[in-house]
Amino acid sequence: MRKGSLYIKGTAVALLMAVTACGKTDVHPQAMNGQEIPAEPVSDSGKAPYLEIWGAYSSALPTEKETAEIFVEPVNGLSQDFIRGMDISSLIAEEESGVVYYDEDGNARDLFEILADAGINYIRVRIWNHPYDADGNGYGGGNCDVEKAVQLGRRAAEHGMKLLVDFHYSDFWADPNKQYAPTEWARKDVAEKAALIDEFTYQSLKTIYEGGANIGMVQIGNEINNGMCGVYDDDDKMSLLASASGAVRRFSIETSSDIKIAIHYTQVDDAAGTMKKAEQLKSHDVDYDVFGISYYPYWHGTMENMRDVLKDIRTHYGVETCVLETAYLSTDEDGDNFGNSVAAEEALTGYPADSQGQAKMIRDIMSYAGEAGALGVFYWEGAWVPVGSDYDSNKAIWEEHGSGWASSYASGYDPQDAGKYFGGSSWDNQAMFDFSGKALPSLNVFKWVYHGTDAPLQPLAYEEVYIESGIGETIELPEEIGVSYNDPSVSGTMKVEWSEEELAAIDVDTGNLYTVTGTLENGAEVTATVKVMNVNYLSDPGFDETDPSVWQVEDRGAGDTTDIQKKAADALSDEYAFHFYSTEAIDFDVYQSVTVPADGMYTACANVQGGDMGPDQKVCVFVKNGDEEFVSEPVALDGWRSWKKITLPDLSMKAGDEIIVGISVQGAAKGWGTIDDVELYK
Repeated sequence: MRKGSLYIKGTAVALLMAVTACGKTDVHPQAMNGQEIPAEPVSDSGKAPYLEIWGAYSSALPTEKETAEIFVEPVNGLSQDFIRGMDISSLIAEEESGVVYYDEDGNARDLFEILADAGINYIRVRIWNHPYDADGNGYGGGNCDVEKAVQLGRRAAEHGMKLLVDFHYSDFWADPNKQYAPTEWARKDVAEKAALIDEFTYQSLKTIYEGGANIGMVQIGNEINNGMCGVYDDDDKMSLLASASGAVRRFSIETSSDIKIAIHYTQVDDAAGTMKKAEQLKSHDVDYDVFGISYYPYWHGTMENMRDVLKDIRTHYGVETCVLETAYLSTDEDGDNFGNSVAAEEALTGYPADSQGQAKMIRDIMSYAGEAGALGVFYWEGAWVPVGSDYDSNKAIWEEHGSGWASSYASGYDPQDAGKYFGGSSWDNQAMFDFSGKALPSLNVFKWVYHGTDAPLQPLAYEEVYIESGIGETIELPEEIGVSYNDPSVSGTMKVEWSEEELAAIDVDTGNLYTVTGTLENGAEVTATVKVMNVNYLSDPGFDETDPSVWQVEDRGAGDTTDIQKKAADALSDEYAFHFYSTEAIDFDVYQSVTVPADGMYTACANVQGGDMGPDQKVCVFVKNGDEEFVSEPVALDGWRSWKKITLPDLSMKAGDEIIVGISVQGAAKGWGTIDDVELYK
């Protein structure tokens, strides 16, 4: 007998007697149906995993509303078996780094016990083929190999949780921007990769299953919008998916397990594009059960859109859906001096970067997913907390145990990303534990979502004040602003006093952006954004018009490099932006002609973001006036949503001049980015 588990030898009758005595029912389905239990496979200990009684530790959901520190509105009609999942792939690396987890009362406990008590019923773990260099040094990000999945899967089963196995088919992170093949597979053709994926998937599942995991779902590929396992042709990608799916089905049948196959995409904010992914799977007859998405609310559009897309896919294609990744901020602080992927200023209105805002966000995502008929929601890396607060000592721990997002050892495999930016956890401000490892009240949203909580009323968000004013106009700020509370049934307004000094400092004769501080009657501080607007003499500066013909493109590269893209996450403002990407070298200008309205000095500027442009990239703004050409200093694009404002000032123009204003972009193959909000003003 092993602590935390009960092994039983003998017949199905003996097993059922033991189950009855223990009050458990999570046993191998064949035993429950009175069928003979197969003798194989067996674990290394010689015990058949389905003879273990899963759920040695169990925790019941509340049956009525509870009193709590934070308010949670119940979700009516949510299924009791709705997946309330969490990805904790980095846990073992965290524990090896010395991290200890505590419940809300400050008691040190096993993380799985804390999660079970909070209502978590499903665990997700990622698997990389071989996240180690030639000397055995881990790449980081949890060093998530099959062996760690075995450990996490068994611990999950012991605590009554099913396991979602997330195959990346890579040696390190796979996402829309990178889908590298495992090193050992890199030079294989598609047919060879398909065979290797089949074998790796089957053998990995066998190992995890024999380790005692209760596998409920298998994800074949991770955020595969643009590729998978180093394969970028859509037909070839479908071939790899078919091979992976076949391996899961074969294993499921052989073990009489009910395992769902999930295929995982992201960018659900692009509703039409997401539907095309589902159509592509259907047209290629890919065998799967669950269309899964990532939905991060600060990147992927509205919850209404997310709900509608999932509902449409379920209706039109007859498959289940699931939110396989989501998260939200619990603080605006950084716990390990490495920097955060999402900053507090990206928090959404009504969802502040604190435990109450985090709980409300996850509650609302579960509600919308439930409306869509989705299987459930997985929170991504909710326990990825700092290993310490001192950066220098942390570096050694991250390198040794892989508890940061990447180690320096990953640079050979991923030189463009991990090779430059290796270090700690950029996710610690989205964990559901504080920086010391203590559970936040928001963690309990997974159990409170059914009956809700009573909590002290507190302001949750204040109305955002944004004023646009033309040159020379008087600035008037509101005397009261709206207030929303943690209980959404309560709303109101509060009086505000604005800083007279900051108001007086606004120059209404010059275009610029200003911030004015205000103090509410409850003492809280708010801000108003005041934009004194220059007159922009360019047409369609944000590429938002239905007829973008005012913009001309000269593509000196391979062609098909650019398009007008509707995707709020890639736009600086609104939803549209000028998008570029090519599998070959990028070299184009986008420009328009304009007549100068009056004599004077002018400025041209544009906002650009992107990455993977190579060391010889050149991105600049230019203006042509007859035979004269003016060009700004080039900027280097260094990442998604790292917007660069390129400015070309002090342009002397005369009324009637016919000029050309444009942006020139040169970069390496597979470079990408967007251009938005181009201006020409006096």
